[in-house]
Amino acid sequence: MYVYCFYNVESVSAKSYLPCYVPVTSDQIEDLSEEDLLDALADEYRSRDSKQFKVLSVLADRNWHCRSHEYDHVETDQIAGGGGIQGLERGTKTRPGFEIESEGQHCDVCGETTRHDRWTGERKTANAAANIPEAVKEKILDHYNNRDVIENRQRQLHDLVIDHRFPMERWGGVEESYTEEITEREIERKFQLLKDDGKGNHNLLKSRACEHCIKTGERGAPMGIEFWYRGGPEWPEQVPDKGPEAEVGCVGCGWYNFERWRQELNNLIRENAEFSEEIELEDTLLDHDASDEMQLTLKDVKDQ
Repeated sequence: MYVYCFYNVESVSAKSYLPCYVPVTSDQIEDLSEEDLLDALADEYRSRDSKQFKVLSVLADRNWHCRSHEYDHVETDQIAGGGGIQGLERGTKTRPGFEIESEGQHCDVCGETTRHDRWTGERKTANAAANIPEAVKEKILDHYNNRDVIENRQRQLHDLVIDHRFPMERWGGVEESYTEEITEREIERKFQLLKDDGKGNHNLLKSRACEHCIKTGERGAPMGIEFWYRGGPEWPEQVPDKGPEAEVGCVGCGWYNFERWRQELNNLIRENAEFSEEIELEDTLLDHDASDEMQLTLKDVKDQ
């Protein structure tokens, strides 16, 4: 539950809601009925109407649930995101995370293989991001001139997401707070801007790539391009999966630093590719040899 508090310190008055509960532990779960468990879990939220709690209420029975048809009451198509599965897994500064398994399973209702999730009944150490103050957000957006790093386009603020380079799933703890004194170097070190404009969500694509990397050890390949400017396709054996040291394993992946990844890839192409003014069409979609059509070159086009 949350307690509404009014307090006065050195003539300065303030009002706020403060959490007043003990989080449900893994050891307590087996002794609670499903109804009692939901009541206990509800104490960790300000409202049962929050989207995250509605997702949790589905998973509370610790059975497998289909993302495609069992969350209509949540009124969101981003069940996997921070307001749903990922948010539950990460927890907050005051609430432990939930251990959730996810995999593809056949759904009898949908008649096809869909993504399913199950809460194991275990809690885990929170892996939560600190709230970024508005002044810090403005500095980050100004630093990158409101330009998303993948498509390299300047965008409206509502079409951009401030992305942590190092994925939260690998932190192994709660993030320290940021202040208005954050430096340009710290911004470059910690953040990049990704697109989320209703037509495409690069932040979600990155999250899925990172989840796959954590689960399988196969590092991300943005847009299917298998290039890493440090390391290779597999997570380094000597690097831990979680904790501050785990960030070393992300270096070289395009999802971690897309700008550097693009620069290194372009450098590699310039150093190794041989270019020609003549465009040969053999083995291309415009190869007309089989129909005896004339094969054009760039020179032929210029002469026409």
